[in-house]
Amino acid sequence: MDFRGAHIISVKQFERSDVDEIFRVADAMEPYSQRDRVTNVLDGAILGNMFFEPSTRTRMSFGCAFNLLGGDVRETTDVKSSSISKGESLYDTARVISGYSDVIVMRHPQIGSVSEFAKASRVPVINGGDGSNEHPSQALLDLYTIKKELQSNQRQIDGMHIAMVGDLKHGRTVHSLSQLLLLYKDISFTLISPHELRMPEEIVSELNNAGHKVVETEDMENGLTDNDTVYLTRIQEERFTNKLEADVYRGRFRLNQAIYTRNCQPNTVIMHPLPRDSREDANELDNDLNQHPNLAIFRQTDNGVLVRMALFSLILDVADKVEQASRKVEWYTEGRF
Repeated sequence: MDFRGAHIISVKQFERSDVDEIFRVADAMEPYSQRDRVTNVLDGAILGNMFFEPSTRTRMSFGCAFNLLGGDVRETTDVKSSSISKGESLYDTARVISGYSDVIVMRHPQIGSVSEFAKASRVPVINGGDGSNEHPSQALLDLYTIKKELQSNQRQIDGMHIAMVGDLKHGRTVHSLSQLLLLYKDISFTLISPHELRMPEEIVSELNNAGHKVVETEDMENGLTDNDTVYLTRIQEERFTNKLEADVYRGRFRLNQAIYTRNCQPNTVIMHPLPRDSREDANELDNDLNQHPNLAIFRQTDNGVLVRMALFSLILDVADKVEQASRKVEWYTEGRF
């Protein structure tokens, strides 16, 4: 695809060569994310960060990525603080905010809302999550993390085994990651969830039609065996009618040190899009794994900055200019801040 000026709404936009290009640029961003170098390639550019659902990592990661490229960030973080609460349409909001921004990241609770917004925008729009539908930048950073983690064990994405665990019905991260993995070959998926929270049938059909092996099960411990990666998700309480409905499933599938040791391979990578629900009645990913070398959840969040820097660089057509507008950082204090 031609990234210049493009909206990033769905992983279905990408060919495998596009993903390779994003990852190539992400690799080149590491000195800047580590603060070894600084660049002002986006000096004067403005990111409109519009988050109409709660977000910590995604919102701050996009903002951090833009700042590290030298740009400025303006944020709206609540529907109540925007004119949408006064009845303004997405069309009008898009026309106005795109006049203030060079690129927009938007999260919204309604499926298809970001696509509708993008149609009216005068600048590129990146989908930061639209309801239970998609989260393309999360899928990219997840796949980037899987690639790096597997490479350290002399493995690759083609032919890997992955278990996805939890609320697969409402989890937009597993939806987008599964669809992105359609670009690869001979992957074995073990989908572990309550029967009522299974992966949407259309996604399972797409995986099967692409030649991947798919097993759906409610048996977590057996489902964890023989996997390169285990990807957990929380119960998406905000997608249920009420908390009591979500509580039926909360805490049903948990991974802790004992279960991992008993069922997983020694090098199985542990992933989670975060936030993990650490409340006692949930605790789908136990704190007793915090020091485990295969726990990749914080490497995921670090990789998110790299991938989002790459997306901004490609969309705004500055990927080849980053180094020219950079300089080495000299740290005059002991250690890093």
